[in-house]
Amino acid sequence: MPINQQALDQFLERAVNDLSASYGGVMVSLGHRLGLYKAMAGAGPLSPREVAQRAGCDERYLREWLNSQAAGGYVRYHATSETYELPPEQALVLADEESPLFLPPAWNVPASMWFDEDKVARAFRTGEGIAWGDHHERLSCGVAAFYRNCYRGSLLQAWLPALPGVIEKLKQGAKVADIGCGHGHSTLLMAAAFPNSRFWGFDNHEESVAAAQEQARRANAGLSVTFEVATAQSYPPQGFDLICFFDCLHDMGDPVAAAQHAAAALAEEGTVMLVEPFAHDRVEDNLTPVGRLYYAASTAICCAHSLSEEGRAALGAQAGEARLRAVFQKAGFRTFRRATQTPFNLVLEARM
Repeated sequence: MPINQQALDQFLERAVNDLSASYGGVMVSLGHRLGLYKAMAGAGPLSPREVAQRAGCDERYLREWLNSQAAGGYVRYHATSETYELPPEQALVLADEESPLFLPPAWNVPASMWFDEDKVARAFRTGEGIAWGDHHERLSCGVAAFYRNCYRGSLLQAWLPALPGVIEKLKQGAKVADIGCGHGHSTLLMAAAFPNSRFWGFDNHEESVAAAQEQARRANAGLSVTFEVATAQSYPPQGFDLICFFDCLHDMGDPVAAAQHAAAALAEEGTVMLVEPFAHDRVEDNLTPVGRLYYAASTAICCAHSLSEEGRAALGAQAGEARLRAVFQKAGFRTFRRATQTPFNLVLEARM
């Protein structure tokens, strides 16, 4: 078959851009780890020496790092003065750890995927699974830090208010279960906002539960919150008014059983809030940068964990609303609807 030179050139350019971006991710991680973005935030144009002094790093390394950042559009280079500037828009994404747009911890996830490449390659050949706890430690730390700010920007402001009657119950005093709570950021966020309610965080990853318990101790605010090691099918059915699944149902080996257990654990007129990666129902509609990111993570992490558990459903991170609806219908839920959405998440409501 003859080669279309224009198509070849276009694809080669895309591949080189992707390679460049992967190198750039290491630079972002270093910039966060060394406090380089924070040193530049709000300071205006700076010379490499000034950045080095502010960050306590070597100037020669800083010069190369700054040029890599300028080439990627992450900082602005002023040729006349030979200075570098972190614009306020980039600072929101790269320097402000309280910003809901803060991204640097997310680069820990592909770092863990590289560390685990041999495990994933073996799983491809054997069909075996890879449990969440068997991944490199940068995975759980990166996911927790990244999602913490996503939840800070949306959970209280948009997601919970999209569920009829839930805010009122939480204000009065409700019982809430956070399934697959990870490091507990979502649980603690809700507990701080609704002191009259009681919260439980459950996760089957012992290290994450220990991290959540430490986060609760650091909060030191008398929050009514408990973290326990439990699976989505073994936590106690205490008549919860709200059960939350934050970006975890698609990782489970038997999501139908998880939904059935939630049905049994709900109080009368209780609500399930299901937060899942944004996805359309058809593959062709998910062929976007976000879809590419989620399909890659699903390959190495999400499906791999599901295949390590009994049931091996492997819904994947791009399951889509229709497949998720089918899960809850099989579990006996009568109502299932899309409450709201973001470019990265579907927020779904299920009721008995």
